[in-house]
Amino acid sequence: MTFEELLSSAQRRLKKMQDTLSLTLSMESKGQYELAYEEVFRFAYESENLTMLARKMPAYTGHPRAGEMMDTQVMEIIPITIELAKEGWLKMVIPALLPRKKHSSTNYISENLYFAMQRFVDDKPPLHFKKSVIVFRHVYDQQRPERWLRDHDNIELNAVVNAVALYLLPSDGPKWLEHYYCVARGEVDSTEVYLVPQEDFDRFRVALKSGEIDPPESKITPL
Repeated sequence: MTFEELLSSAQRRLKKMQDTLSLTLSMESKGQYELAYEEVFRFAYESENLTMLARKMPAYTGHPRAGEMMDTQVMEIIPITIELAKEGWLKMVIPALLPRKKHSSTNYISENLYFAMQRFVDDKPPLHFKKSVIVFRHVYDQQRPERWLRDHDNIELNAVVNAVALYLLPSDGPKWLEHYYCVARGEVDSTEVYLVPQEDFDRFRVALKSGEIDPPESKITPL
């Protein structure tokens, strides 16, 4: 695909976004909230596709540092943090909720995750978890209505599992990795991901449920 073709494709995506947003606003103004919710997911889908196109464009200009500059820019916009707790648990914070299945592309998350994971392991001795539990805690803005809390099986998790397994686990198969899901209330939407050795999971779960794992300034309330 040429630079001109990318620009044309982006223009078409932008037009779809504008049309979908206009339709969403119209439905919301008429009180047709269920229809508005469906349209806003279409808007998010088109937005993510446009974002992926926009990320490709700098490389097509021929700038020698385009890739490096885009990686830095992406991390500024979605600053994923990864740290190793003193207990040996890995904690990742994504400053957004993960997309719903079938509604959104996960490419924008995957790219950020792999870049963040690579940066995390680069300056450390090799880290190798064995049998572990991956914990997803979906933190919802406390201003959200209750109906916005999503079923766990409707959330796209594979991008995160694949990135974590690639860098830290022998495999993401059931022999090596179990899954645990929970929700909490906070000041903003976010997704917390923990990787915990299986033998430590009971202790971790108690700390998570009691709020001991959250610093006081986080204002996160486990549900």
